[in-house]
Amino acid sequence: MKQVGTQWKIDWPKMGPSILIATALIVAIRTAKWAAKAGSDPNFSDVDTELDREISYAARITLRVMHELIKKHEGIFPGKKEPIFDGVYDEDLAE
Repeated sequence: MKQVGTQWKIDWPKMGPSILIATALIVAIRTAKWAAKAGSDPNFSDVDTELDREISYAARITLRVMHELIKKHEGIFPGKKEPIFDGVYDEDLAE
């Protein structure tokens, strides 16, 4: 196949830390004034359904913002140029 050009593709594995940090920041900002809660059962002291809802909400917001930015400003994210091929094998041309 013959290369006819290149295209910019977002490097999704490098986006993972960005998504994680953005989500954590949203949760931190939204829960900054919450009072600390001590669980009544020591086996389930980290179970907090209200916090779970906040985390889910923050993840949805993060992904919505990332998708919007990718649609309009793809170049600000880490990426790489990938080759575009014409789809015709050299063997097909020889026949």
